[in-house]
Amino acid sequence: MENSQTPVGRRTASTCGWRAVFLPQLNRQSLSVYGSEIAVEKECIRQLQSGVWVIHPFSPIRSYYIMCMVAITFLNLIGIPMEIAFLDGYSGVGWEGFNVFSDTLFLMDVALNFRMGIISEDSEVAILDIKKISVIYLKSWFIPDVIAAFPIGYILLIAELQSHSDTSTSGSKASRMVRILMFVRIISLVRLLRVSRLVRFFNEVEKVSNANLEYVQLFFRILSLFMMMFLLCHWNGCIQYFVPMLEEFPSDCWVRQEKLMNATVGEKYSFGVFRALSHMIQISYGSTESPTNEVELWVVMTSMLSGALMYTVLVANATAIITNVDQAAKAYKNKMNHLDDYMTFLKLPNDLRLRINKYYGARYGGRWFDEKNFLISVSSALREEILMVMCSSLLNNVPMFQNRDVNFLNTVLLQFQHEVFQEDDVIFHQNAPGDRMFFIEHGQVLVETDSFPQELADGDYFGETCLMTKGKRLATVRALTTCQLFSLSSDRFQMVLQSFPDIRRDMEKFAQQDKEDVIHL
Repeated sequence: MENSQTPVGRRTASTCGWRAVFLPQLNRQSLSVYGSEIAVEKECIRQLQSGVWVIHPFSPIRSYYIMCMVAITFLNLIGIPMEIAFLDGYSGVGWEGFNVFSDTLFLMDVALNFRMGIISEDSEVAILDIKKISVIYLKSWFIPDVIAAFPIGYILLIAELQSHSDTSTSGSKASRMVRILMFVRIISLVRLLRVSRLVRFFNEVEKVSNANLEYVQLFFRILSLFMMMFLLCHWNGCIQYFVPMLEEFPSDCWVRQEKLMNATVGEKYSFGVFRALSHMIQISYGSTESPTNEVELWVVMTSMLSGALMYTVLVANATAIITNVDQAAKAYKNKMNHLDDYMTFLKLPNDLRLRINKYYGARYGGRWFDEKNFLISVSSALREEILMVMCSSLLNNVPMFQNRDVNFLNTVLLQFQHEVFQEDDVIFHQNAPGDRMFFIEHGQVLVETDSFPQELADGDYFGETCLMTKGKRLATVRALTTCQLFSLSSDRFQMVLQSFPDIRRDMEKFAQQDKEDVIHL
């Protein structure tokens, strides 16, 4: 009998009010993970039915939150070294307020990570269970995040308020407070551990981006590489000035030699970065003088080593980007180039070329795999197991295949053929001979009968009675969206039944009983 299921609640996310921002949004990444719009809607329902407040990894609020945290984290990694090295303890109310705001935000981030859903690499289902999320986070990044989120900004604000109140007291007490402030500022360097959070945010941006995934990943890899290089140069330039400042600017230090004692912050920073770069690229331009003491010697050596590290990372990443490009994606591009040449040779019209290109995009998803040769090359046991993972749930939805012998089902699965239909494609016409049945892996189809139309979606099936009768189709089936289907040929099915005579007799009885009330498609 034809499946009469209706698609799950459409536009679920748009019908649940403010909670929609916590549900997965429909974009290329979610479609690549879940396969179809219906599957994304099922994921929304699964999250709503869990009854637990969890932010889905593909939700809109997650995307905006990551973008905001990337900006805040990068500003912290720039501002914290500059504040310690160049502002001499007079950072102003605005920067102190930003520090307090950042510390509050990172403390909230630690708490929110216990409510952030996780997409595992080997699963299409997001982890939304609070206990599992907590265990994963506690075992991975909890301790570094807590250290990086330590509220130094609050301590600095309280200490500075105390120092201002003590200016009218004895000079020894005021100087002691200044030393305490300097110590706290040095301790605040622990907040630079937020660089690890920045890298993870970049990885998460790749996962939730609503764009061409291959180019987005390449763009963010290059962007993160250059941002890390910039931060390395920036921190090095701040260290160049910070070390002489700790020594209270000796008479032979470079700051006094360049007459920067009364210069602006911009001038000090520019000279510091210039000096750092001259060490890092090791051309010695602008810093011909030798280090004047042991501390400065170690600063110079550190700059030179960091420059060598920067070169190594740059070359390694550039090589990885060039050589480790997705081989399947490269094969797909080569195939598409050959296809374009062939279509040009045939002088096909542009609209037909576009449909062919869309078909290949839907069929292979931008990556070329030789599926037939792959399945042939593995053993029959592995081939059965692969097909069981891919299609067993589809087969079990059909009543005529339920509670059947496992060997029979495995043999049937080996006869499955994968097919793709684009939007508005006619899968078969009314009155056409029925030669196969279809199982919907992902997508939606419209069954146009004489009485009433019917929509079928993920997990549904149609045309099963033709396996035994080969009757004419009494309806037209049209694809409403891009559909990933599996088909089972009637001839191949009859060949399978020859090896299972008992099941064959049951199938014939089943088909005979169904003739009176089944719509033959």
